[in-house]
Amino acid sequence: MPTLLQPHPGSGLSAANDPPASPGRQWEIDALRGLMLLLMTVTHLPTRLTSPLGQPFGYVSAAEGFVLLSAYMAGLVYSRLALRKSIDAMRQAFWRRALKVYLCQAAILLFLFTVIAAVGIKVDQPAVKDLMHFYLDQPHAALAAGLVLIYQPPLLDILPLYVLFMLLSPWVLAWSLRHGWKRVLWMSFGLWVAAQFGLGTWLYNMVAGATGLMVPLKETGAFVIFSWQLLWLVGLWCGASRNAPDAKPFVFSRGVLWTAAAFSIVCLVWRHAVGQAPFEANVGLNLLFDKWALGPLRVLDLLALSIVALGYGPWLAERLPRQRWLETMGAASLPVFCAHLVIVLLTLALLGSDPLERPAWQDGLLLAASFVLLYGVALVTAWFDRRAQLADDRSAVPAADVSSRPLKAAAPVELPLSK
Repeated sequence: MPTLLQPHPGSGLSAANDPPASPGRQWEIDALRGLMLLLMTVTHLPTRLTSPLGQPFGYVSAAEGFVLLSAYMAGLVYSRLALRKSIDAMRQAFWRRALKVYLCQAAILLFLFTVIAAVGIKVDQPAVKDLMHFYLDQPHAALAAGLVLIYQPPLLDILPLYVLFMLLSPWVLAWSLRHGWKRVLWMSFGLWVAAQFGLGTWLYNMVAGATGLMVPLKETGAFVIFSWQLLWLVGLWCGASRNAPDAKPFVFSRGVLWTAAAFSIVCLVWRHAVGQAPFEANVGLNLLFDKWALGPLRVLDLLALSIVALGYGPWLAERLPRQRWLETMGAASLPVFCAHLVIVLLTLALLGSDPLERPAWQDGLLLAASFVLLYGVALVTAWFDRRAQLADDRSAVPAADVSSRPLKAAAPVELPLSK
């Protein structure tokens, strides 16, 4: 028997009142995720625009925005599924999504170890050898560790983060919707604080010493999971809170908005005046804005940008033309993200990592071709999704006496890269 959800009063959700009907896809979220995908592509492709357009809004990268938006959609979609069906249905949906993301990671990993390795070795490409030097030194150990998400070469350390968070999320959501979010968020904050003082390194040393793990710490992924879990859980909480019967838009006082806007502008000007290292050669102070461990000032910058986006976003959305091509890419973010990794890996193997070794016009051609290919992947994905939805609709009701049968409820929107 499926376990029905009985929300805790502090969660803002009520079992007696169904959550509001699904509004369908949120085009603003899809457009923002499409924008984040383009920014990540520009950042990862080795061109002359990589540094100038990296972290364009301040000391926050597209990765933070993408994870936060993905977690928000996960909380929105899967908490609604738990309320309308059961915790078991929600948990199984999370697991299916985690499996899909894992299979994408495994496929790209094998692509790296076969095609990219063969090309890189044949042309003696230093960029490829640097990217996968642990695999070249210990191929069997690297393959086994990679398939269990321990070995994470550069660029291939984002999807494992999603797999782990997607596996954790059903337990967190089920507990929080019953008992409230306060303890979960405080525990998450505590882990983030501990991560700033080396929790991840300490655990790695303990595990490596006990098991003889051969994978070096630097090969286990650049993202500090104990830091990034805070970003995911905050997004999950924000998304789940939207399903409350009395959910209201996020509203901030004028003072909070102006303070957030001022801090965002300072970080924006600072980043483009000084560069991506805010304190230049001072390594200790730069850790305050560190991306991989989500340093405290970086978190504040992200919070300020989020408040500004929530406060002024609706006003902008009413006045700016909709960019449906960005929406299409954001709605298909998992295939598009994987395609962007394939393009970047092929570029590194064939052209290397130094854009100054080739003419400037090749950068423009490379970026234009990449964007066209990614948009093509998004269009193909949308076409397959429409066909799958039509097939589901046709199989929902038998052809005979259709008018006398109840319509099938709309399936919950599946998260495209919770992706």
